[in-house]
Amino acid sequence: MSWFKRTLNSSIGGKLIVAVTGLGLVGFIIAHLSGNLLIFVGREALAEYAEGLRKFPAILWALRIGLVGMAVAHIGFTIKLNLANKAARPVGYAKKTYRRATLASRTMVLSGLTLLAYIVYHLLHFTWRTTDAEIAALGPYEVYDMLIIGFSSPAISAFYIIATVLLGMHLSHGISSVFQTLGINNPKYNKLFRCLGPALGTVLALGFITIPVAVMTGFVTR
Repeated sequence: MSWFKRTLNSSIGGKLIVAVTGLGLVGFIIAHLSGNLLIFVGREALAEYAEGLRKFPAILWALRIGLVGMAVAHIGFTIKLNLANKAARPVGYAKKTYRRATLASRTMVLSGLTLLAYIVYHLLHFTWRTTDAEIAALGPYEVYDMLIIGFSSPAISAFYIIATVLLGMHLSHGISSVFQTLGINNPKYNKLFRCLGPALGTVLALGFITIPVAVMTGFVTR
């Protein structure tokens, strides 16, 4: 077995892949939020953003394929590590005690799988436009109207908000744990590293939540 295969099959290698792919996905989330927040700038700004993404289809598809690959690797290795941990201790603890473990850290797999279902629906809803006939009838660059139509439904907005809260919880632990996984430990900065995940997770979650809330309250209209 080659060094590469041994690394992939090891716990350390698996954690490294989860960390690196996680960072890549966080980068995408930040970029995606930055584009979506243009809804507060106006219809034209959001249309220009959408059109700009489609000017270079080869690059766009390469990014999409890369994102899918990172997501599959991230989820796959997370599940593999979790199953390996359970196999190493087939008999559970008589009494579980959580000292510094947060709710986010204890529900990483569950929140991750829930987010996977949310992502599939999100793609069906806004990317492939198969869940709403009114959205499907829009032009490729009418993203402004698409968001307003989509979030005009209280049920859909509530679903997105709940999923976004789960995303924030997932990121709050995941981002902080990346530093430990990559061996970036320094007593002087460890407290900052632990705070960075919750802070960034909260900011990103609130950023996404502002969009359906703005539509539902009439702050952003057609």
